[in-house]
Amino acid sequence: MTDTIGAFVPGQQFRLEGKPGGPLSGLTFAAKDLFDVAGRPTGGGNPDWARAHPVPTRHAWAVQTLLDTGAALIGKTITDEVSLGILGENPFDGTPVNPRAPGRVPGGSSAGSAAAVAAGLCDTALGTDTGGSVRVPASFCGIYGIRPTHGRLDLSGMMSQAPSSDTTGWFARDADTFARVSAVMLGEAIPNTLPKRLVVASDAFALADPETAAALEPMVARLRALVGKGREEAMAPPGLAAWARAQRTLQPYEAWLTFQEWIDRTNPRFQFSVARNLALAPTIPASERAWASLVRQEAGGRMRQLLPPGTILCLPTTPFPAPLCSQPISVLEPLRDRITALCSHGGLTGVPQISIPGATVEGVPVGLSIIGARGSDATLVAVARAMAGG
Repeated sequence: MTDTIGAFVPGQQFRLEGKPGGPLSGLTFAAKDLFDVAGRPTGGGNPDWARAHPVPTRHAWAVQTLLDTGAALIGKTITDEVSLGILGENPFDGTPVNPRAPGRVPGGSSAGSAAAVAAGLCDTALGTDTGGSVRVPASFCGIYGIRPTHGRLDLSGMMSQAPSSDTTGWFARDADTFARVSAVMLGEAIPNTLPKRLVVASDAFALADPETAAALEPMVARLRALVGKGREEAMAPPGLAAWARAQRTLQPYEAWLTFQEWIDRTNPRFQFSVARNLALAPTIPASERAWASLVRQEAGGRMRQLLPPGTILCLPTTPFPAPLCSQPISVLEPLRDRITALCSHGGLTGVPQISIPGATVEGVPVGLSIIGARGSDATLVAVARAMAGG
């Protein structure tokens, strides 16, 4: 397999066969370079991470699970540095091409995994999602992507960033493959029954570009027809910006705690945006962190109120399609802020979310997301499959 889009870490294309006869036999997968693969370095998107850490001797749980159920691993994919990015641009390993929108970013930090799936280089791929790192590239690349319920899956062998928000996720191009992989990863069959109530997040649609909101309307109409009773309601009454501010307070501080020892020991190289965020994180006052923790509690309560059994919520995965590559930091920062405003609920509340492809703005993909109560992951997969006519 020739990597024509730069999705794989240089020198990290290989093949490990899965166990024969499993439910995923015949499928191939790639793993974001945050997952351990025995005998191969975990690079984390930064050249100084691998040099400072031993080569793993066992596979990450997620990698082992896919191998044990028959899928073949074909390599490790590019990530934003130590997963601290949302656009997929990496100055060390390169920026993968977005196969659905060349010249635009693939989305990060699971950039290579999403690009590899979108390009047909593999059937599925592992990513991680802390602040949006599966959901955003799924939207930008026009594929399926899931952020499971926080704490549901074993994260052993997955490089951590902010443990209170970290999750393992995965991608697929088509709904049937997505359902097959999801059943294995979640450890339960995908049900045939669908929820009975839909909430449309009015504040999230209002934050999206008008063109994006309009492009998603046919998908929302399809969802209404499948689910039945629906209503519009604000997801975040305090404001999506308040939820985003809380997540931008909690996540960077946790990331600093995660990487502090490595930074102190090795003085690693970073691109400016990553170095800046890590340098500022320890200066966040305790009072600000206490406020953010309170917002997290309120957000969790709000989701429990919005999502009783049998109810799902929908919103744009991203407020716009993929931005152009190589734009100045001054241009990208406001875009990152708007993306965070539509993604912060994941890290704050731990609810499962799936980004479903099917809409475009001037030919560039954008995804519609569905969210359910904690533990309703398989039901969301059933909805995604039904949206595709399965």
